[in-house]
Amino acid sequence: MPFVDRADAGRRLAGRLAELRGQDVVVLGLPRGGVAVAGEIARALQAPLDVIVVRKLGVPYQPELAMGAIGEDGVRVIDPEVMRACQVTPAELAGIEATERTELERRARHFRGGRARIPLRGRIALIVDDGVATGSTARAACRVARAEGAKRVVLALPVGAPRAVAALRREADSVVCLETPSWFHAVGQWYEDFQQVTDDEVLELLHNAGEPGSVRPARSDPSARDEEVEVLAGRIPLAGHLTIPEHSPGIVVFAHGSGSSRHSPRNRHVAGILHDAGLGTLLFDLLTRHEEVDRRLVFDIQLLAGRLRDATVWLSSQPGCREAGLGYFGASTGAAAALWAAADSAAGIAAIVSRGGRPDLATEVLHRVRAATLLIVGGNDSFVLELNRAAAQRLRCEKQLAVVPGASHLFEEPGTLDHAARLARDWFLAHFGSTGRTT
Repeated sequence: MPFVDRADAGRRLAGRLAELRGQDVVVLGLPRGGVAVAGEIARALQAPLDVIVVRKLGVPYQPELAMGAIGEDGVRVIDPEVMRACQVTPAELAGIEATERTELERRARHFRGGRARIPLRGRIALIVDDGVATGSTARAACRVARAEGAKRVVLALPVGAPRAVAALRREADSVVCLETPSWFHAVGQWYEDFQQVTDDEVLELLHNAGEPGSVRPARSDPSARDEEVEVLAGRIPLAGHLTIPEHSPGIVVFAHGSGSSRHSPRNRHVAGILHDAGLGTLLFDLLTRHEEVDRRLVFDIQLLAGRLRDATVWLSSQPGCREAGLGYFGASTGAAAALWAAADSAAGIAAIVSRGGRPDLATEVLHRVRAATLLIVGGNDSFVLELNRAAAQRLRCEKQLAVVPGASHLFEEPGTLDHAARLARDWFLAHFGSTGRTT
């Protein structure tokens, strides 16, 4: 482990950035983990510390592909080539920007607590994160800082995936990265202590910026994490995001449906409700970018199930995850993959939730599933409802069929997705134990 914790990483980075001391530099931490690293750098350089709050503007139906980014005070950076290639209309761009702008303003108000943003025009913007797996957020931050008038953009990272760091060198004027290991899988693996940084810690770090000897708040759970990761399915790296709240009773691995990804807005919404209950989640891409254009692979349930099993093995090897309860949440074809993967008794899955799933695509293994299974179907999704009723008859495990009134296949009707998420939350908590919070 190269770094003891984020503070150690910040102090070591500061040594590589000593030439900036005395220059007109603003240290900008990416919330939340980057602020803990940035605080040490700001102290060493005797420079002001601020957060840089950015939101990526993702292409509709492929939100992992950025067509631009936004920052505070109306700053917007657009990539017209991506917009043209993806045939994004001005109306679609405006809708996405409005949604992301609302979230950006909320986060900025929360982290700043009434303090004014430190202006960047004509100054050096030193952007700091605790590490990068894909680099999408750091890339957006570099573009926004430049649009805000920074005369020079420097990106400082303790560790990063080699491909991501190489791409970021095209965005920043200078990139300082202490470690670029070829066997990179996740940011957290390069820290002995990678506890999740809380909002309160960010606020305290910003409040104490520049005060020598300020005390960093203590954290109680060393297994808490919130980070981009690279999940290994055999030798194939798959992008993902791992969130483990403090004292989590279990972790839910999401298997998205056909044509979707780890950025599925519905799955992310459900994940947020699970986080509020203290449950951890792993959202990852079942296919690589090159594979997902092949529609045959999108419906290759055994391939997807194999990826899900590999992701489960990878997750179990992560710090603090070995003893955690494990569950699967699958949507559409992802539900079939989850059932197929759980039919392997070695997977050790405690509970499964299917939302609008296609369990018929796993018919031949349903009798082998031992994990407690909840099948959630929309009341207006008559075809899929019949498929799930038939599947429930074949399951030999603890099972339940829950029908959400008024919901169609995608649960787009007001309140229906929240209803399904609460059902999932309660099912996982019941089968992981009773330590989660349901408020």
